[in-house]
Amino acid sequence: MKARHLIENLDHIRAYAEKTQTTGGYLSFESNEYIIVPGLCDVHVHFREPGFSYKETVLSGSAAAARGGYTAVCTMPNLNPVPDCAEHLKMQTDIIARDASVKILPYGAITFGESGKQLADMRSMADSVCAFSDDGRGVQSGEMMREAMKTAKSLGRIIAAHCENNSLLNGGYIHDGRYAAAHGHKGISSASEYSQIERDIALARETGCAYHVCHISTKESVDLIRRAKADGVDITCETAPHYLTLCEDDLQEDGRFKMNPPLRGREDKEALLCGIQDGTIDMIATDHAPHSAEEKARGLAGSLMGVVGLETAFAVLYTALVREGVITLEQLVRLMSVNPRRRFGIDGGGDFAVFDVSAPYTVNPDEFASCGRSTPFAGRQVYGRCLLTVHDGKVVYSCDTF
Repeated sequence: MKARHLIENLDHIRAYAEKTQTTGGYLSFESNEYIIVPGLCDVHVHFREPGFSYKETVLSGSAAAARGGYTAVCTMPNLNPVPDCAEHLKMQTDIIARDASVKILPYGAITFGESGKQLADMRSMADSVCAFSDDGRGVQSGEMMREAMKTAKSLGRIIAAHCENNSLLNGGYIHDGRYAAAHGHKGISSASEYSQIERDIALARETGCAYHVCHISTKESVDLIRRAKADGVDITCETAPHYLTLCEDDLQEDGRFKMNPPLRGREDKEALLCGIQDGTIDMIATDHAPHSAEEKARGLAGSLMGVVGLETAFAVLYTALVREGVITLEQLVRLMSVNPRRRFGIDGGGDFAVFDVSAPYTVNPDEFASCGRSTPFAGRQVYGRCLLTVHDGKVVYSCDTF
């Protein structure tokens, strides 16, 4: 299959993608070697600009997204300045307008400076953001979160919460489990995540706010969200590829295995897999969080938290989940495209991506478009290389090697 052959058939492929945008469909062709899917959508990425462009930029981050088959992403607000008012947000949206090759929708912060002390100027940003979040930090005050939910409800916006109770962290940096105990590391308890989810569910029930839980990682979190949905709470959630395919048993003394929340126990991974099978977990987001090589070279104890994921997500999940019969390809497309677009109101138009699912390849971070290179999947053999990504009628990525 040559690039020009795909490009010559863009109209046909685009017409199919439009029809399947809301159904989770896909098209196989060339003896089932290639599949066409609606453009992927990631509601949780960090493009680090403005403020930390040595880690990633809008230009490099959107190139990484396109290389992974993504045509829409939502960027988290832990930037400098934090987008906590219209003026600060405009600094980010100006960069996006200049440099983005895919659709980028920013989050606005819940509190000024993500400090948790005073509500951000949510009203001034409401028309320009996909939702509100203090990602990277949990909102510690229940009263502050209540007021944020009330405001978001009045503005018709989602609160997307990084759930982390600081009083339960105790200096931990990996999961408080077998590996931490065996290797002398400080552990992060599961309760630090699920206790704040429990609090926020009660607040979402009280306020009627549309509530989304970021990057869940524990079995208790899955159970709480499952029950909340059954009770009629307006709640959705995401998990990430690394929590579905790795656990503490896979840890190595390397910063590329360090992220927040951390890789949990095997029983947590199994609960998350059940959650994507039964619909408790609505979507898969990468939490693409690049850092410099030096910042990730200090082992588990000293490295900063965060790994990159946009360029590996589809292949890792297709290989580990679809090829192994855990979920169907239709389910994966819903988790990675249809559901996030539906929940966050992100139009996909005729966006689509083409993947080669017939031949394996090895994940090589040196080939990434992202400035970040730290991934726990380095060296893994996977199926599902992205060949072509089309956004807004334009080819934004074309693989040079097929």
